[in-house]
Amino acid sequence: MLQERMLIKGKFRAQLFDKDGRLKDERLIENTVTALGDAHVADKMSDAGDAAMGWMAVGTGTPSATALGVESDRNALTSTTQGTAGDDNDVIYVGTWGAGDATAALTEAGIFNLATLGGTMFVSATFAAINKGASDTLVITWTVTFGST
Repeated sequence: MLQERMLIKGKFRAQLFDKDGRLKDERLIENTVTALGDAHVADKMSDAGDAAMGWMAVGTGTPSATALGVESDRNALTSTTQGTAGDDNDVIYVGTWGAGDATAALTEAGIFNLATLGGTMFVSATFAAINKGASDTLVITWTVTFGST
């Protein structure tokens, strides 16, 4: 019996670098695909006109189903690419926070389709604090996989 299923799953790698570019902390973190994120995929495959995901945010709280708990900063994505070869069902989103940006004990992150608070939160994650100092750079590489192949 043939079964068809569209499963969306994801994870991200957070890398914290000091002012000299040395890796201070690295995490591989599982995420939650929100119900609004599922609906966003359907919207993008139709003519509904939902804005594309273009921003990543970090915060110091715990995400709800629709937003970060205590959003600290939201930046435009550094890049959005499609995986290649056997990973062509992946979309890789990269967000970067440079020195002086989002300085805090960060515990949550999410991807959004608006530059300002609000919009659709596609995916979110909660994690043990990443302590980003004023001279540190944080790079989050978020891989979202569509389907099981």
